[in-house]
Amino acid sequence: MALDLADPTALAASINPPTRAVIGGRSVESASGQTFATLNPATGRELAQIAECDAEDVNRAVIAARRAFESGPWGRLAPADRKRLILRFASLVEAHADELAIIETLEAGKPISDCSGLDVPDLVTTLRWHAEAADKLYDQLSPSGPGRVGMVVREPIGVVGAVLPWNYPLMMAGWKIGPILAAGNTCIVKPAEQTSMSTIRIAELAIEAGIPDGVFNVVPGFGETAGAAIGLHSDVDCVAFTGSTEVGRHFLRYSADSNLKEVLLECGGKSPVIVMADADDLDAAAIGICEGIFWNGGQNCSANSRLIVQQSVADELLERIAERSHDWVVGDPLVAETTVGAMIEEDHLDKVLGHIAAAHEAGSTCAVGGKRVRQESGGWFVEPTVFTNVDPSSRLARDEVFGPVLAVTAFDTPEEAIRLANDTDYGLAATIHTTDLRTAHLASRAIRAGTVAVNCYGEGDITTPFGGFKQSGFGGRDKSIAAHEQYTELKTIWMDLS
Repeated sequence: MALDLADPTALAASINPPTRAVIGGRSVESASGQTFATLNPATGRELAQIAECDAEDVNRAVIAARRAFESGPWGRLAPADRKRLILRFASLVEAHADELAIIETLEAGKPISDCSGLDVPDLVTTLRWHAEAADKLYDQLSPSGPGRVGMVVREPIGVVGAVLPWNYPLMMAGWKIGPILAAGNTCIVKPAEQTSMSTIRIAELAIEAGIPDGVFNVVPGFGETAGAAIGLHSDVDCVAFTGSTEVGRHFLRYSADSNLKEVLLECGGKSPVIVMADADDLDAAAIGICEGIFWNGGQNCSANSRLIVQQSVADELLERIAERSHDWVVGDPLVAETTVGAMIEEDHLDKVLGHIAAAHEAGSTCAVGGKRVRQESGGWFVEPTVFTNVDPSSRLARDEVFGPVLAVTAFDTPEEAIRLANDTDYGLAATIHTTDLRTAHLASRAIRAGTVAVNCYGEGDITTPFGGFKQSGFGGRDKSIAAHEQYTELKTIWMDLS
């Protein structure tokens, strides 16, 4: 039964945390019997003890997934039947939307308004979109001439490991499992250890919806054990990972050291937002800039964390950003008015505060915020922060902070702005504010990023691919038909009829 969000705090207290692995359609303890604590970032208190899976559990999950793919009903279902089951799954997720939003708020420290208004609906939309694509994609015939038939077909890649981040647990789960399942694959999902419960819960709902045993497995645990075991397992055909560039490199090594499995990486970012002097609505730009860096507490790989603003409008824009930053309220994530929740864990809080301290030492000016707040809660909160006069070579301008900290640098010419925007190891997203159509087109093409938004902060929608250039991505894209196709193998069938 779906919960009523009229009183999120009371409902949070009534949640029975899902804590066990899901393997072969069953809810099970880890093989070792070991557990680990998951904490509430808003209070620092323990929420539950989660099954700590390791290589033995991953192997059990891979065996179940392989069986379901090779000889179980999933591999024999027509696309229309897969669609029907995934749509039923999506409807069950929707029916449990309030429960899932509460779980995600508790374990990720995210505002309840984000979880209920964006993350859960995005999961439902993604599942339905890829389900509907399942029976609408056609194979091809090559123009081979008379006497020969060349068929170009797509087949599911097989058993897919999906390793998820902690910043958008439900949304990223959808971005992976939607196209994986719709394309006819089976999967083993490892959620981030900080945010396991929401993924476990949707796996339980998948079973309830009739998704066959072994198709959707969840192995909670740590990266160096469960994650590495997925990456190194020679019966896993593909791994899709979202997280840091540093960890993404490990999965490339795991592939090389095992069976050369396909690897799809969506990694970090240091995304620029450029504001040209001809931008005609600086207030709208300020709203979008604040959204781009303060949304989810800046814990977003595509956060617009670098503001590159033309010198002649810098002061006016910064005044508006300072005003608009007050709209971003740091508070209890279970309170509807809260728009900035907690940092995910204490170590991450310390990392963000370390970047703030380094920016002070480097001579940047703290124009907004810059402090830890709500310490009395026991949670890990940082207020929205803006630094000006940031040297483009400094840590704040180059490193991914993953917190609500904006680095501001001024420029004189559009050419300088593009150079600064591209002066990064990353290339996930970017934004340009300008009223000049020519500038918009030329700058969008010149910036080396997977998504470029014009006069807004945005990542597109479910129909547009999401991923990055350079060290922000490797091997594929999330969302759109591109995501669906990357979980398939391309096969040529050649027939000589003569």
